[in-house]
Amino acid sequence: MEEIKWLEVAVSTTPDRLDQVCAKLAAAGMDSLVIEDEKDFLDFLEQNKQYWDYVDQELLDRMKGVTRVKFYVTDDADGRAQLAEYTRGLEEECAATPLADNDWAYSWQKYYRPLEIGRRLYVVPEWMREETVPAGRVPFYLNPGLTFGTGSHASTQLCLEGVEEHTVPGREVLDLGCGSGILSIAALCLGAKSAVAVDIDPKAVDVAYENAALNGIGRDRYCVRAGNVLSDPSLSAELAQRRYHLVLANIVADVIIPLAPQVPALLERDGVFLCSGIIDTRAREVEAALRQAGLALVKKREKNGWVALEAKL
Repeated sequence: MEEIKWLEVAVSTTPDRLDQVCAKLAAAGMDSLVIEDEKDFLDFLEQNKQYWDYVDQELLDRMKGVTRVKFYVTDDADGRAQLAEYTRGLEEECAATPLADNDWAYSWQKYYRPLEIGRRLYVVPEWMREETVPAGRVPFYLNPGLTFGTGSHASTQLCLEGVEEHTVPGREVLDLGCGSGILSIAALCLGAKSAVAVDIDPKAVDVAYENAALNGIGRDRYCVRAGNVLSDPSLSAELAQRRYHLVLANIVADVIIPLAPQVPALLERDGVFLCSGIIDTRAREVEAALRQAGLALVKKREKNGWVALEAKL
């Protein structure tokens, strides 16, 4: 099997433009971003100074005055098409650099730390699984790959809070636009009976199954499919053959709006539709689409300019 090659894409910007650049990239579908910013870097050093005796001056010099966003795409025709889509309309300069074998591990693993989500969830990078889990927390081990979510994005955190609140042991979950599988696997870790996950990108299938395996979850409880429920009626009909207590869609407003009419046929009577990936300026449009589909909005969560909505029949 041919090894996948990667491009590291660096978008150079300024502190006042950083949030806008991240929002544009996320809205275009890239939700796994690495932010390199001198101020954040210095804050990180200060907060974690107990872990080292000194910091390499070369690293300090390299970070001086830096504000940039990095992400990764495959070094092939599909990846370059994604790159063009992600960066369309950006004013900033973008530089794409091919990565040598194993470069990616140094390039992005160093930025991730365990995340406490809600009251119980504890998202742990797989390479840190030997660390102690805080009392009362349910560990969820994740190796996100390079093109899928890691749990660090505000919209994913909002959705995970909803997953924690609404996962019912013994009930079923549907995850639309699953990416790395973070939401549906978290639900399974919290006691869901089984989950079905779907993503438009075929690469997501292997990534999600690998993350499930890291948590001791097999294909007897977890089914991941590649497909598009908006353009494939047969896939939509197949998913609608059963009802789910929790239907998840951490995508973007432009996908959630046309997806809304399909949701009532997927939900159990007491089920919850949890959607996220919505920039706050688009929230009203999504709310209107949910109401038009016959769903009642029951909760709205907001964080850093992002919104997650919960709706019921």
